[in-house]
Amino acid sequence: MDLSDLFGEPIDIITRADLLDDGQLVAVDEQTTRELGIRVPVALTRAAWEDCVAWDDEDTLRKVPQDEGGRLRDVLVMARGAARRAARSSTDRPIAFTVLRVPRTGGGLLARPVALSLLLHQGDDGEPVLTISLASENWHRD
Repeated sequence: MDLSDLFGEPIDIITRADLLDDGQLVAVDEQTTRELGIRVPVALTRAAWEDCVAWDDEDTLRKVPQDEGGRLRDVLVMARGAARRAARSSTDRPIAFTVLRVPRTGGGLLARPVALSLLLHQGDDGEPVLTISLASENWHRD
């Protein structure tokens, strides 16, 4: 039995491209991923980007000198390591990993851990893609 037998045809299918277009996913530029040895397209959920990557001059004045490029590379390096460790077990489930980052909000100046999740899955055309989210997000769970 197919789900459409129970619920009818889907009203709308949301694609990865749709999520990128409306800002729910933030694409990482290919040059950055290639420099780090990642050979598939990578995107972060908006929540993961805002928590772990986003950083501006005002954040530097309030907190510590950092920039988005360095924060993004930290996330990608940790994701790459987690993916390599998980490759030995060949899982199709999300891969948990942790990144230390200085939070943008609050008064703290020290890096704190944040739990992230990495999922290797098929893109809109069946190609392999990676998506990084906060572990607390449930967009990829079945």
